[in-house]
Amino acid sequence: MSICGKRYAEAVAAYVSRVPSEQTKAIAQAADLVVTSLRRGGIVNAFGSGHSEAVAMEIAGRAGGLVPTNRLAMRDIVLHGGEPLSVLSDPLLERDLGVAERILNAAPVQPEDAFVIISSSGVNGVVVELADIVKRRGHPLIALTSLAHSTAVPSRHPSGRKLYEFADVVLDNGAPLGDSVLELPGGGSFGAVSTITSALLAQMMVAEVVAQMLSADEAPPVYLSANIPEGDAHNNELEARYAGRLRRGA
Repeated sequence: MSICGKRYAEAVAAYVSRVPSEQTKAIAQAADLVVTSLRRGGIVNAFGSGHSEAVAMEIAGRAGGLVPTNRLAMRDIVLHGGEPLSVLSDPLLERDLGVAERILNAAPVQPEDAFVIISSSGVNGVVVELADIVKRRGHPLIALTSLAHSTAVPSRHPSGRKLYEFADVVLDNGAPLGDSVLELPGGGSFGAVSTITSALLAQMMVAEVVAQMLSADEAPPVYLSANIPEGDAHNNELEARYAGRLRRGA
């Protein structure tokens, strides 16, 4: 490993060590919201645009995770909303407020559902508008964001509000303003950390959900890997409980 690579690994390790201990209470609160939703027959809808979609993928439809989950995405307006593929070529699409409602209208959302919206900056039009609509419709909302970044920059939403201001629970990924953790000699920085800490917090939330259900003598609906012999049968049985509610694939 190069000296620079080692410096990055050490910097990330420091965040990975610090962030979970700072978010222990928030993780428990987020898990409470999810467990309540699941007990009511709801599912968890996770949304993130750009690199934040990787964190939504940690929550929805993966081995070791919860079955009653959906990943909402910008491309849903094409895949499920019937819009032309060309709309996705707009590099500023995540700043378009109208996309939020179009994503929700194309999703099989039910009143019992909970939402996790992921955005390190938490200021772009789609995530803020989506949070606003979700709360106006009465859903519990967990925001996974960087408070250091979000509080330091202006909102791009007409309301002037940011993602964290709508949330019932905020999970702070601890990333610095600009996300990167290593300085460049001539100014600026490199080496992003938010995806790593956000994924960790998302997995910790899921682990807490499973622990709460086990402590209540409930069988948590958890995926097995599809790449082990018994995986498909186990997963198909659980998915059948949520027929018409789950999307898997693109």
